[in-house]
Amino acid sequence: MRILHTSDWHLGRSFHREGMLTHQAAYVDHLLDVVERERVDLVLVAGDVYDRALPHVDAVRLADEALARLAASRAKVVITSGNHDSAQRLGFSSRLIDAAGVFIRTDAGTVGAPVLLEDEHGPVAVHGLPYLDPSAVREPWGLPGRSHEAALAEAMRRVRADLAGRSGVRSVVLAHAFVAGAEPSDSERDISVGGVSIVPTSLFDGVDYVALGHLHGRHTLTEAVRYSGSPLAYSFSEATHRKGSWLVELGPTGLGSVEFVEAPVPRPLARLRGSLESLLADPALAGHEASWVQATLTDDVRPRQAMERLRARFPHTLVLGFEPLAGDAATAPAARVQGRSEHAIALDFVEEMRGAPATPAEGALLREAFDACCEDADVDVLVPSAGAAGGPGAGV
Repeated sequence: MRILHTSDWHLGRSFHREGMLTHQAAYVDHLLDVVERERVDLVLVAGDVYDRALPHVDAVRLADEALARLAASRAKVVITSGNHDSAQRLGFSSRLIDAAGVFIRTDAGTVGAPVLLEDEHGPVAVHGLPYLDPSAVREPWGLPGRSHEAALAEAMRRVRADLAGRSGVRSVVLAHAFVAGAEPSDSERDISVGGVSIVPTSLFDGVDYVALGHLHGRHTLTEAVRYSGSPLAYSFSEATHRKGSWLVELGPTGLGSVEFVEAPVPRPLARLRGSLESLLADPALAGHEASWVQATLTDDVRPRQAMERLRARFPHTLVLGFEPLAGDAATAPAARVQGRSEHAIALDFVEEMRGAPATPAEGALLREAFDACCEDADVDVLVPSAGAAGGPGAGV
């Protein structure tokens, strides 16, 4: 049986305000091409199909198209919900959809009941574990504690109880969790409970293949336990990631070959650091002129119109930061306010943060802004007289 392991599509997500739906649709095209080209029998999607519990209508439309195309392909499909998905919405009509060969598993109550498939070597039991919120399953499952380890340990106990009654069956498990030995990126949502989110790899011992989701980088924890990572980058911390899916072959007695199939890259990511002038002049950076760019400027004095000047060379610059070599310009200075006007305080702030004073035009603009915000001096206000406030001696 040839298996394609993918996860964390996050349909509907943007990248620093750049819409990604077109690129996500291109990934679906790639996925269907791999299914046909590599003669894939089973596609696994290990959670986070959507980016949020109430996805945008365009994301739902793309998911509907993807599932319809997969249902019409040569492959069966098993999908589980992730921590970004709404289990109820993603799992709607799943019992009807099963008939099309697309098995969506979002209900914790179904844990331990596999999708049973066959190949020329016999049966394969595919156990899809939805994302298990420890708070939600602790009471119904009688867990000893509220933790991800306790929830997954009970889930795997149920999986093993099922497998124990199936002679000669090969096993596949999908799980959406943070498993020890992998490194997170900046784009995953924290799922920690009491500060702890990591579960041990040993929970999955004895399973022929474990398809993990949640972390956006690909990881090989053991030969049989892997993260595919997200098919697209969703943060600049993923600039060095290779995106794609695992192509897994189950042989007659268990895991056979595993290879990585790279996904199309819509636009490479680059993290650039240096003074503005060096970034604009360095010929070695020519290869990043078409990349999405995160730039960190190290100028001691914050350059004016830095983003506009960067985009003249790197038109897809999305993130701009400042870390001057001479100090930390991001630290706000202690305010010196006693007996000083708001305008003077604002001018000091600009100079402290930028490393250079405001121009006359900027100073005039700040003064105009403060004048527009201050109270009208002609409006009568209630002021206390020498008597007690609000008492017989009070006046206007």
